[in-house]
Amino acid sequence: MAGTWALLNNPPGFSVDTMLLLTDGSVFCHEFGSPNWHRLKPDASGSYRNGTWDDGGPPAPLPDNPVIPPGKRGPVNAPLYFVSAVLRDGSVFTAGGEYNAGNADSDTLAVQLFDPIANTWTTYPPPNGWNAIGDAPSCVLADGRVLVGYINGNDTAIFDPVSKTWSAGPAKLDSNSEETFTLLPDGSVLTVQCSNIPGAERYVPSTNSWVAAGQTPDPLPQPCPGLVGEIGPAILLPDGRVFAIGASGNTALYSPAANTWARGPKLTDATGATSYPMDAPAVLLPNGKVLCVGSPADPCQYPGPMTFFEYNPVSNTVSIAAPPQNAPNPAYMARLLLLPTGEVLLSANSQTVEIYTPDGAPQAGWRPVVTACPNVLSSGHSYQLSGTQLNGLSQACSYGDDAQMATNYPVVRLQNAAGKVVYLRTFNHSTMAVATGAAVVNTSFAVQAPSGVWQLSVVVNGIASNSVQVTVN
Repeated sequence: MAGTWALLNNPPGFSVDTMLLLTDGSVFCHEFGSPNWHRLKPDASGSYRNGTWDDGGPPAPLPDNPVIPPGKRGPVNAPLYFVSAVLRDGSVFTAGGEYNAGNADSDTLAVQLFDPIANTWTTYPPPNGWNAIGDAPSCVLADGRVLVGYINGNDTAIFDPVSKTWSAGPAKLDSNSEETFTLLPDGSVLTVQCSNIPGAERYVPSTNSWVAAGQTPDPLPQPCPGLVGEIGPAILLPDGRVFAIGASGNTALYSPAANTWARGPKLTDATGATSYPMDAPAVLLPNGKVLCVGSPADPCQYPGPMTFFEYNPVSNTVSIAAPPQNAPNPAYMARLLLLPTGEVLLSANSQTVEIYTPDGAPQAGWRPVVTACPNVLSSGHSYQLSGTQLNGLSQACSYGDDAQMATNYPVVRLQNAAGKVVYLRTFNHSTMAVATGAAVVNTSFAVQAPSGVWQLSVVVNGIASNSVQVTVN
């Protein structure tokens, strides 16, 4: 079998680029070339394909920011490529921006947090001494802080969402420009170097330092005249290896314990020509395969249409996946977001959004497990539940420097005997680590649901736990 595509029954009516999964199960979508954001909520049966947009009104837009000068279309804050993340308290962090307000070729410094409950944005100063954030690489660390790379050099900075302050991070071994950060099970962060091909390095939080991480068997960045080499996404697999996808069409597999690389399959389209994932997304599907996308030659001209692939880690092979109904654009315009249903949303800077339903099922050992949860709940109150693997085995979604949309945090879902589905907002996760194994972790959740008997499950990266019965008063 193979996955299938379908159009959302309710198209957004605006062009969508970055998408983030909020901890209440809704999808937070940025409108192309605009300060505006929108929200997609699943219907009463939990269907995103039949979901509704901006129920109750759209979220607050990005606020104007005086750090964006008039020459970069400021103070309007309307980025196209920027740092983004959902944090452990459920808020949204965004920073920087490229191509501000439509077509101003600029790298901005704006930093802000969105509170989904208050529907407000709050701005914060940028890292001290930086003159740009732009489309910087970033990664939420296991302790909830955000590691951000300076696009014009090898400096890094770390944002603390609790104190709302920046601290200087350690200097990388090469420039951050165009690189992809991937969180590993030991809390370190892997990146393939784009300015020092074919090198790689890791950030180690315990020593607050970057260390060498070997060399890829084949070059992964795709150099273009006068530019730093572009690269594709990198996905942590359930077996602990990282599948790194090169903009060159080459792929490689990193084994963290051995600190070694192995060659992966080359991406070729139906004609046998190399496919180039230059600034392109990928998603770890619940079945353990990786959905990714590439563009045809000439790679440095960023052509379309997109070709979709599924990588099978067991056989170390790539197969061409079914094409979506609307994929004329190049790969860099695509965004892929994994949903709690195990489906994948595709946006491509267009007014159509499509949904991919993969085949197969997750292995039993990949599921989160609820070990403790109150069995009587009152609507309007908050509770804590505990379990194992509540943050999943991977960040699951990767793009690189232009957009980060990781989903390694728990979402709580209720379903009753009539098939009604309600998502409960989670917050204050005890960790943002991945592949936490047998360690018991926890999250809080707020109950807003009708009275009755429900089956409660925790979902992470599209994989649901076995359900426990609860009663809502």
